[in-house]
Order: sequence, then C-alpha cells, then structure tokens
Amino acid sequence: MNAVEEKPLVRGTLVEDARWERALTRALARVKGPSDLAILFASGLYAESFPDLVRRAYEESGVRLLIGCSGQGVIGQGEELEETPALALMTLQLPGARLRVVRFTQALVEECERAEEWHTRLGLLPEEVNAWLIFADPFRLDSEALLEGLARAYPHCPMVGGLASAHPLLQRTFVFRNGDVFGEGGVGLAIGGSYTILPLVSQGCEPIGEPWTITSVRGNLVETISNRPAYELLLETLQELPPFLQRRARHNLLVGLAANEYRESFGRGSFLVRPLIGVDRLSGGLAIGAMPRVGQTIQFQMRDASTADMDLRDTLERAREELRGREPVAVILCTCNGRGMNLFDTPNHDAEAIEHYLGPLPLVGLFCSGEIGPVDGRPFLHGFTACLALLVRVE
Repeated sequence: MNAVEEKPLVRGTLVEDARWERALTRALARVKGPSDLAILFASGLYAESFPDLVRRAYEESGVRLLIGCSGQGVIGQGEELEETPALALMTLQLPGARLRVVRFTQALVEECERAEEWHTRLGLLPEEVNAWLIFADPFRLDSEALLEGLARAYPHCPMVGGLASAHPLLQRTFVFRNGDVFGEGGVGLAIGGSYTILPLVSQGCEPIGEPWTITSVRGNLVETISNRPAYELLLETLQELPPFLQRRARHNLLVGLAANEYRESFGRGSFLVRPLIGVDRLSGGLAIGAMPRVGQTIQFQMRDASTADMDLRDTLERAREELRGREPVAVILCTCNGRGMNLFDTPNHDAEAIEHYLGPLPLVGLFCSGEIGPVDGRPFLHGFTACLALLVRVE
C-alpha cells in the first residue's frame, strides 16, 4: 500500500433545508467518497422522519458504521445553526483505525458492575480501545453511571460526547447507530488501532477568590469551608473583588470542586464546575449541584459570556501546544444548548474560535443537553460546557 492510500480522507458538511430529503441529498453529494464511518447530527425538527433519514444516510453513504444523535442545533466548520431544520454529516476513512459502534441501555448499565462484565457485554478488551465518542438520551439513561462503568472498564481512555437534544417543544431525543434510530439509551464509538482523540473541555468559568478546604458537609450542602460558614466565605470573596467584577459575578456564581486533590496548584481547568443552588440561611451553608466531601478543595467560580470566551480561547491555545505539531484530521464539537446565541452576542462563536486556533479542519457538532468530557483524566457530565474531540493519530 502506498503513502497516498495511507492518508485519511475526511469530509464534513452542514446543510439547512426545511425538507430533510433535500438536505440529505445535498449533504451526501458533498461527502461522497470511500469511507468507513459516518457521524450524523440532525435537527430534532426532522424527528418524525428520522427512521427514513438515518437509514438513507447509512445506506447511501456506503459506510460500514454510522453514529450520531438528534440536536436542538447542529454545527459545521465555522458555522452553527440553532433551532432550524438542518443536518451535519461527516464521513471518514481512517487507514489503520479499528472502529466499533456499540449500543448502551439502562439495563446494561445496571447489570455491569465489574470491569470484566463490560468487556464481555461490549465485546471489547481495554487494549482494543484508545478512546470513546459517546452520545446518549438524557431522559432514559443514567449517563453518569454509564461513564463511571466505562471508566472502570477502560481506564485511561478519553471519553468525549454529549446528551442528545431536540426542539424545546419536543420532549424526546434520539440516538443513531448504523441505520437504526433509538428513542432511549446511548451509542458509543470505540476508537482503536492507529487513531485516538485529544479531548478538550472548556467549562467557561473563571475562578474567583482562592482555593479552600471543605470542613463540613450534609448531603449536597457545604456547611463550612475552612471551619467557617460557607455563605460567609462566599460573601467575603465577593466583597474582595473589584466593583466591576462584583457586578458580573453576583448573578453568575458557581462552585468548582477539585477533581484531583494531589495537584500542587489549582487553576482554571483543575475544577469540576457545578451549580450553586441556594443558601441555607439558618446554618450558613451552600447547596450545590454535587455531593461534596470533607477535605475536598473548593473554589468559587463565575461564568458569563466574557469568561466563556476567554476559557475557550485559552483551552484551544493550550491544545495547539499539546498537539506538538500533530495535525488533527477532524473535530467533533459537543457544546451546550445554553451557549450559542443564548450566551454570546454573535452567532457561530465556538465554531469560529475553533477554526481560528486550529485552522479550517473538518468539523461536525451539535448543541447538547449535557456534555461529556474529562477533568484531570476522569470523565464527567457537564453543563454550559464546550467539549471537543480532536481526532489524531496515535503517537
């Protein structure tokens, strides 16, 4: 086999059309060519026609494998289409890659407790998998339990993906595997052989104040931090900010919990960001969207359009350094449906930033109802986050 035949072939497109048949026909024409894998994200506005749309996409693309899901919006290279009938399609031929598409169900998650059970049920050993791309239904699958199980079974494998979404008036989402459509569960692409993914996670936050140690908890209530009422410490942190930051932070507060307590220092990217739900004024505790532990490091965070923009750009800049000259062959973007025009003043924010920092790479993505990506090497489910999978050759 010569060098030309060894090169990957990746084509991606984004098509908007009120009629799915026309959108798919145009998309297939643009990605025509020999391919092993297709990644398909389709607007939930096409939901009634998903069985025909996905079957045709699978059969007429000529691929061996297809994976994807429904989205409230879909994304292509440099462009984001929100709440409009559209689809994003990418086809890939990856010489040397070993690819498998598997299906996840709630029953599978509940039945697989040991790593060996996952290996047997999925038919995949740890040495066969370099990385996972995962899409799941947010209503009928415990995605956090799924990630915990996969992390036990396939340690050190980066996992990136998202929870399917749909039009706000549609209370159902869908995942795609080959020519089939499922209204529950999830799908995963196991990537092995000569390819893997470099995961990028931008939670869009800026740490404020300094890291502290949690000293008392009750359920999801952080009662004391450094032996002081947590609410008292939050107020003190806000008061020490410059006035302009106080105004920005007051209605955009979150908490960050250290994902790894063994770090020498903590900064942006060190924390798993979770919502600040409320205040228990009797105890001075803070209710958060997580189950904190005594001894865990905590730092308050703020998130708005400015911090989200800065964090994504910093993340992409670090990615350029981490790539060390390697050229990604494709990008898969899973960004929150609370981003886009809901957060930024201009359209196409995330897609344009990626193109600016990484170049005009083939890209497909969607607006998710939850995003999957690692923090300090462990996979987590996020909100208001942009998670990217850069498809690269194994070093």
